[in-house]
Amino acid sequence: MRKGLLFTAASVALASSLAACSDSSSGDSDSGSGSGSGSGSGAKPKIGVILPDSKSSARWETADRKYLSEAFKAAGVDFDIQNAQADKQEFQTIADQMITSGVNVLVIVNLDSGTGKAVLDKAKKQGVATIDYDRLTLGGSAQYYVSFDNTEVGKLQGEGLSKCLSDMKAKKPIVATLNGSPTDNNATLLAAGYNGVLDPKYKSGDYVKGPDQSVPDWDSAEASTIFEQMLTSEPKIGGVLAANDTLGNAAIAVLRKQNRNGEVPVTGQDATVQALQHILAGDQCMTVYKAVKKEADATAKLAVSLAKAEKGETNATVEDPEGKRKVPSVLETPVAIYKDNVKDVVDDGYVTKGQLCKGKYAALCAQAGIK
Repeated sequence: MRKGLLFTAASVALASSLAACSDSSSGDSDSGSGSGSGSGSGAKPKIGVILPDSKSSARWETADRKYLSEAFKAAGVDFDIQNAQADKQEFQTIADQMITSGVNVLVIVNLDSGTGKAVLDKAKKQGVATIDYDRLTLGGSAQYYVSFDNTEVGKLQGEGLSKCLSDMKAKKPIVATLNGSPTDNNATLLAAGYNGVLDPKYKSGDYVKGPDQSVPDWDSAEASTIFEQMLTSEPKIGGVLAANDTLGNAAIAVLRKQNRNGEVPVTGQDATVQALQHILAGDQCMTVYKAVKKEADATAKLAVSLAKAEKGETNATVEDPEGKRKVPSVLETPVAIYKDNVKDVVDDGYVTKGQLCKGKYAALCAQAGIK
């Protein structure tokens, strides 16, 4: 796996986020406009965004599209948000269409660094400013990168699994690892974070290192098959480091078939409704909450600045080891979520009580102080 990226604090702090307005659009394509100011050349800014899929995580459609749309509308710029649905050819086609349509700025969440680099380089040749959103394109040419500190996300996952195993008084548990997609640099960073916590435990003999495998494209069906094979080869798995909630849910479903859900702590990230319900029910140990609104607002702020030929404000730099360059970045801070602070995600507005507390989860929500 590639070495993790190096994070260096910059002297400029991130300015206040754009105000948001309501928009509930969904689907594979979303566009809109507002009545705000135009670009430095007199032309109204137009921003294109390419999201990766709907399958690897629900957040892309339920959160990122919503918050980006709100921020662009608040800024009064034209925008076009489309989803490539994990299709690399479609990703390139969408980018070509957006560039032809006259976008000033292109924001992408790459499907892999190769595809992302081709799109970014084409945009650069056409004079279109670019931003890597959530995933850094290794060897790419994006002018800015906006994400969370993904090594810290992984660290929180490793610490979370350790906490849950300690709370269960587990003795020398065998820990299985479901890593993210090998083509996603974020998965590399996550692994650097959680392995930094778990490797010393393996070395000391406190934990036993069990099956460890990456899941192509963060695919839930692949994760289920992989984890079933893990349990077959090592039936006494006592903990699962799952790199996100989609992979965590796949592991939980397999454990449920064996009536072992709740007995084996499982991690995740993204704070999906399903994961939060699993946590309330005791089937999932923890997740990591990434306040997508902050990420989306920071991206919109940068995009609008670039569209107006202005310099964007950042709070960090990230080193691209393949491109051998430092990328000006905005990095937001992740938060570990356990049963006792699920309420914080609801209070922050990321999920609603109505979404989370349906049916059998109503009583569990009440016990967790979600009112």
